[in-house]
Amino acid sequence: MPGFETLDPEVRGVLDKRIRELGLRLEGSPVEPFVRQLYRELDRRGLKKFRPSCYLTDEWGCPDQQPVLGIPFYLADPKLWKIERAADDLEDSREIMRYLRHEAGHVFNYAYRLFTRPDWSALFGPFDRPYRDKYRPVPFSRRFVRHIEGWYAQKHPDEDFAETFAVWLTPGSAWRRRYRGWPAMKKLRWVDRIARSLANEDPVITVGEVDVTVDDMRLTVAEFYQRGEKARAERIDLSMDAHLPEIFLTRKRREARPAAVIVAKYKPELIDKITY
Repeated sequence: MPGFETLDPEVRGVLDKRIRELGLRLEGSPVEPFVRQLYRELDRRGLKKFRPSCYLTDEWGCPDQQPVLGIPFYLADPKLWKIERAADDLEDSREIMRYLRHEAGHVFNYAYRLFTRPDWSALFGPFDRPYRDKYRPVPFSRRFVRHIEGWYAQKHPDEDFAETFAVWLTPGSAWRRRYRGWPAMKKLRWVDRIARSLANEDPVITVGEVDVTVDDMRLTVAEFYQRGEKARAERIDLSMDAHLPEIFLTRKRREARPAAVIVAKYKPELIDKITY
């Protein structure tokens, strides 16, 4: 595959191995410290009895209504990191924690059966709303928090809750100040209130069923990425012109900088994102 030719022979040798034969485990892997960081953040937030059970699988996610957190298998091995970086866009440490907090929101929702509560549905919407991979968000809507790219909170009520939980959990997010005056603040305050009330409560559901584990994955590493090439998610096409005033200050302030300075500062990141 394009991009793999530049890998050193030792790393390329992994491509022909079946994923289930790699002996991947979360314990002792490079991604385990991130899970421990997640646990520390939950503890600092007062959630003493909530610790998401994590496992390695083919992508980020939680099986429907199951309080378990799936982590991509390639994060568990340094050689696989290099292959993922060559094939796609390997998550950096900030992105890994962003996804962990989001998925922890799903686990929290399922573990305490919050989605069955009338006040949850009143705030976030009906949990049984059809789940669509393609959705049309309203850019910069203040009814939703902003965490994962693509206004992901607007995809489904379950995603809205997970994103709200993630923002609430993120150290230094300053959500009370950042979202002051936004309709989304009501959701954040609800999460804060519910988390406090459940701080010392055991989850209603403590065991969940996983879907695909690394022990189930018969594909070779190369076959996994070849399949992924055919299933790239479609990108959301959005016109940003009407929202530029929300990105760049339109009135002179002490902290203001010319837009060109901001663009130049983040030039490598912008080129990388646009190319991707």
